[in-house]
Amino acid sequence: MPRIAVFGAGAIGCWVGGRLAAGGADVTLIGRARVIDELRGGLRVSEMDGGGFTVTPQLATEAAAATGADLVIVTVKSAATAEAARALAGATGVIVSMQNGVRNADTLRAALPDRRVIAGMVPFNVVRPEPGRYHRASAGVLMFESGVQLLTDACRAAALPFEERDDMPAVQWAKLLMNLNNAINALSGVPLAQELADRDFRRCLAAAQREALDVLAAAKLPIAKLTILPAGWIARLLPAPDGVFRRLARRIIAIDPQARSSMWDDLEAKRTTEIDYIQGEVVALADKLGLTAPVNAKLIGLIREAETGGRRDFTGSELLRELR
Repeated sequence: MPRIAVFGAGAIGCWVGGRLAAGGADVTLIGRARVIDELRGGLRVSEMDGGGFTVTPQLATEAAAATGADLVIVTVKSAATAEAARALAGATGVIVSMQNGVRNADTLRAALPDRRVIAGMVPFNVVRPEPGRYHRASAGVLMFESGVQLLTDACRAAALPFEERDDMPAVQWAKLLMNLNNAINALSGVPLAQELADRDFRRCLAAAQREALDVLAAAKLPIAKLTILPAGWIARLLPAPDGVFRRLARRIIAIDPQARSSMWDDLEAKRTTEIDYIQGEVVALADKLGLTAPVNAKLIGLIREAETGGRRDFTGSELLRELR
């Protein structure tokens, strides 16, 4: 089994690393002292169906621990990618970007030209119900570029579902469309399932997605199909009456009642969010094409206010009025 280092072990990194360790991989989690100290007694990872594992990966707070690893899975926040590349200059293994956004793998490739860097995508939500335990709170399978046998072997050994893809840019844009809800959830102050049960919040998300879809169409950028419905159909489904939406949503994605967006986690921990790498990508692409994206631009502004103590308890109708 391969030696795997997870650089930036937060919720996603701990869960993915823990699952791979449960399959027999030699895993080292590299993260902030606050996170690492919680894992001294073991790491617990759990699934939506109630299954779980307790593992004891190696723990570190310095990037030097990645030296000699066959695979280095990068899960830092997007704003820290360039810094992560500098820290991993001594690593020799294949680097796998399992981050939000659409440019992180390219940033790593540019900074580490003599390393093999592949893009990956984690479609599901992970929450930390208590110190040392990480729980997968929504459905989906890992996706990453094809051709890295060590990674596919490690996933199979861990019974961790995955897909090898040759269209990762399209996959990343499709994930970004889903992540446009991160800001809305963070501003709602309620769990994802409760937020998505509110038609006005869904109208907010639909407006942000339709705007992004228009910009992507103008740029002639393809969007991968990640669920049973294409992205454009989901944007049309979201404003449906609550009863209709509930019946159809059960067939698209399962969400644990305790799930919240990673942006909500960032605001709760008083960390800078990834808004520039989600809504910000839509606004930047629109600017490049001579277009506008006012809904997503407004969400950026509201999150910026929330980062400095602004509101995080909008009702669906209040937020919809702001975006209109």
